[in-house]
Amino acid sequence: MNIEVRMGSIYYEARGEGVPLLILHSMGTDHRAMMAWIEPIFKDMNGYRRIYIDIPAHGHSDVDEKISSTDDILMNILDFIDSVLPNENFSIIGFSFGGYLAQGILHFRQKQVRSICLLASALHLKERTLPDKVIFEKDENILSTLDSDIKNAFETLFVYQNKENLECFLREVQPGRLLANREFLTSNWREKGYFFSEEPFLGVSILQQPALIILGKQDHICGYEDYDFLLDKFPHSTFVILDKAGHMLPVEKRDIVQQLIGDWLA
Repeated sequence: MNIEVRMGSIYYEARGEGVPLLILHSMGTDHRAMMAWIEPIFKDMNGYRRIYIDIPAHGHSDVDEKISSTDDILMNILDFIDSVLPNENFSIIGFSFGGYLAQGILHFRQKQVRSICLLASALHLKERTLPDKVIFEKDENILSTLDSDIKNAFETLFVYQNKENLECFLREVQPGRLLANREFLTSNWREKGYFFSEEPFLGVSILQQPALIILGKQDHICGYEDYDFLLDKFPHSTFVILDKAGHMLPVEKRDIVQQLIGDWLA
């Protein structure tokens, strides 16, 4: 279903009934990459209405020519929230760039957000502390069969480059990559408009929402060392750093991520 917003439209799919749970995927894919591993959490859990959106410029969410920054992307999502969840309290899960957007949502909708999960989240920091890239497993035989675009994406994202993870990538992530708005994502937005004009939570010392923050110790894309300030912001937080884990936690560390999110929701 598509909802019209100020600079385009947002596509979403909903599952279940109960407390709204807004789910935001990473950059360059679409809602299916999140739905694939989140829905199994609810096999034995009720009480949540899962709302999977295609963030603007991804999937079936359209953007018009006026959109030029992450501020604009966030405004579209806030319009969506005001339309679909007017005056409702909701929780958020955000992965990578989706986690950055989740922080922006909480910044502007503090009274509505019940709880927040940040998974290998991007931060409002132009300088990041990143570990060296390490590869724990590499199957050259399968990599040699891939076209250059898929091979580059897979090798960039994964620290376990094996057949199982490649099949998961092709099944869950690659379909959304084919729909991503490459014209916008490769524009000068990355250099000129990626960061919010206003730092999330600036001037706010304490946020009472229960928070779950999951990071990979070998995440060379978003890192793990720059998140301490969130421990001070969220006194009711669970903070997990997984060893031998890169950026693609929902794939490479799926079981433990599902367990942690299930506990946070319960």
